[in-house]
Amino acid sequence: MNRDEALARLRDRRTPWDMIVVGGGATGLGIALDAATRGYATLLLERDDFAQATSSRSTKLLHGGVRYLRQGNLKLVMGALRERGRVLANAPHLASEQPFVIPAYRRGESLYYGFGLGVYERLAGRASLGRSRRLDAAATCRELPGLRSEKLRGGVLYHDGQFDDARLAVSLAASAWDHGTTLINYCQVTGLLRAGGAGTPVAGVMARDRETGVEYEIPARVVINATGVFCDSIRRMAAPDAAAWVAPSQGAHIVLDRRFLPGRTALMVPKTDDGRVLFAIPWQDRLLIGTTDVPVEDAEAEPRALPQEIDFLLEHAGRYLREAPRLQDVLSVFAGLRPLVRAGSGHGTSALARDHLLREESGLVSITGGKWTTYREMAEQAVDLAARMAQLPGHPCRTADLPLHGATADKQPIPLRAYGSDAAAVRALAQTRPDWAAPLHARLPYIGAEVVWAAQKEMARSVQDVLARRTRALLLDARASIEAAPRVAALLAAALGRDAAWQAQQVAAFAAFALGHLPCEAAAADDAFKAG
Repeated sequence: MNRDEALARLRDRRTPWDMIVVGGGATGLGIALDAATRGYATLLLERDDFAQATSSRSTKLLHGGVRYLRQGNLKLVMGALRERGRVLANAPHLASEQPFVIPAYRRGESLYYGFGLGVYERLAGRASLGRSRRLDAAATCRELPGLRSEKLRGGVLYHDGQFDDARLAVSLAASAWDHGTTLINYCQVTGLLRAGGAGTPVAGVMARDRETGVEYEIPARVVINATGVFCDSIRRMAAPDAAAWVAPSQGAHIVLDRRFLPGRTALMVPKTDDGRVLFAIPWQDRLLIGTTDVPVEDAEAEPRALPQEIDFLLEHAGRYLREAPRLQDVLSVFAGLRPLVRAGSGHGTSALARDHLLREESGLVSITGGKWTTYREMAEQAVDLAARMAQLPGHPCRTADLPLHGATADKQPIPLRAYGSDAAAVRALAQTRPDWAAPLHARLPYIGAEVVWAAQKEMARSVQDVLARRTRALLLDARASIEAAPRVAALLAAALGRDAAWQAQQVAAFAAFALGHLPCEAAAADDAFKAG
């Protein structure tokens, strides 16, 4: 992927695009790939970086949604389990099976959970990842070393999936590019074009390159709004009085050292004080704990974890882990917003399911809701509707069994596993210069060549792009990522042709942003970030 080439394609095009996709998160990238593989001329525009919002801040799970069984939403669960299998098959370098255990501390709990998870497994059918089974107390402790054993009666083992969300977004973007999509990050849609005057159907977009300030009027046969929690703002460009679809809900996570729960198995707490499930998951040689559910009024571009959310996660983790984590043990904290679909008044967001909503209004196709696991199915439905609206030639969806960029059955060495079949090229790049082979930081598993690769091949444009999404340094150790920022800025500046002033600005901006991922300094950092 190359941003300069993408802009050149945009400038040189003399006919309308078949489809313009607004939004470069999971759903938008999935739509762009689906549309391109059907042969439609497709342009994707992202205001910030790919997956910068919700799509890089998930709980890193590919799952059907165990809690939706309680709500009786079997259709949602079955669809998500089917799509879980497709992601695992199409992106084996980024997704894998993950065992979980639900501990039981009361009489009858293991029977209850065992029955529910047996249903969950049967709903998966041929996409099942393994049989669930009941465990006695000793076996539960073997699966979950670090679990509190007082009054433990046993547990239930089951299987789900996990993945690297931001890297899967990069893989989707690269896949879409490979199939002919033109993608541009840091290009903001500022308005919608009409076929005639006011009230006529949408016929394209107005957009501004945020790096240069250049503005474009871009015609298209159909525009698809896939902006997640920001869906309503784009819809109101077409219909200012449009009723809100999205009920944003904030979910926060904390990241700890693996010593708190060593081993491969994850812990699932079936019901927290606010009625959600809680996970403690081994991920990238860290322990990820989440998530909360806090309704919010407005969708912010950079949500920050609230002190009470961090306290909630620490308290609940301390109820189950033998060594109760403290605030100073947290390596990083992050928050994201779920684009939950409104279900009328009187419902907390924890009661809302992850269904999606897809509709056409004034010639604009909008889709929101859903979750990472079902991104491909959502994309298929959106492209089906958009193609019918635009009267494009009908072509079947090709993404169900389409390997994504980098997909390989060969397991690469862990430091470069996320690159899949590109890992050899990254290693070759590292061998060209000693500083590119050197680690970015002693506490991070990344090397200089990954920064160069991100700039040359993955459209990384800032230090934040590299440390938060092309690598996961910010989530693994926020303080180490701040300390690595000057070196990353220097490498990035050389690759992008930037000067010393740009480097200094990037380091300062990243430090202000990343301090909000340190819980002890989050409140002060939030004030500084908003002021700056």
